[in-house]
Amino acid sequence: MSTSQHPIALRLEQQVSGPTKLLATVMCLPLIDGIFPALVLAGAVDSVGGILQVGLLVFGGSATVAVILAEMDGTPREQARVVMLVGAVILAVAAVEAALAPTISSVLNLHLFERFAALVIAAVAAKTASARVGEYLPRPAVIVGLGLVASLEPAGAELVLVPDAMLVARAVAAAGVGVGFALLVALLSPVLRRQVDIDRFRFGSAVALGLLPLSLLGMPYGNAPLAVLVVTGLFAFEPGGDAMADDADAEDAPPAADVPGHEGAVADGGQDGPDEADEPADAPVSTEGRAPWL
Repeated sequence: MSTSQHPIALRLEQQVSGPTKLLATVMCLPLIDGIFPALVLAGAVDSVGGILQVGLLVFGGSATVAVILAEMDGTPREQARVVMLVGAVILAVAAVEAALAPTISSVLNLHLFERFAALVIAAVAAKTASARVGEYLPRPAVIVGLGLVASLEPAGAELVLVPDAMLVARAVAAAGVGVGFALLVALLSPVLRRQVDIDRFRFGSAVALGLLPLSLLGMPYGNAPLAVLVVTGLFAFEPGGDAMADDADAEDAPPAADVPGHEGAVADGGQDGPDEADEPADAPVSTEGRAPWL
């Protein structure tokens, strides 16, 4: 049930080798493409709900879940060790990017840049939902770059030597939420592989991610992306799904009497062929032709 055809994960898998590198690439991609700095500058982490939404949808999204459940091997403890190693890098880079945010914001028209931040999140949501649609959309880094050029106002530039400590703390908290979610998935991976439909979770995550730009633009959606993500997790979770599948297979299996090799099977004490009393006492007892429970 954990097999996934996640478009972003599949594209990255063709470029990197090994599940550890793939997980690091997927989780660090928001930092590399500029998605996370754009969200920080757009004010996406200014509230507790925003911190949770950015952490769960950007760092701990469906691509992260797909890589951990469908690609990574080893015990849950080994997988958790890999997630913590990748998470340490993510937290450090997130803190650095948030510390530079005030300097970057001094040379940008934030009102205009917020539009590009919303556009890049919408593009990622479309890429997550459909690989075919993603082929016609530009890379997130291209959209962020265009946003920087369009909103650039160098006249008001100033070097901020003292970063905003609260902004850095909120950015690190958002990254920490994503890392914590990935760690929880790794620890529960044996259960989640059997009882979670990853592709169903992917589509729901794409919808939640598509609602995030609307809240960035000031529309009255609030924590709707977080609520959609919770509902998605409930719909993707199928307790006892494998057990039901096993029962269906058992019902579809032919009766023992119809299976070759079971013709003429008799109960214990019956005879089928030569008299067993004529066989030597030390000879091995043949089970051929007996009932399967013997």
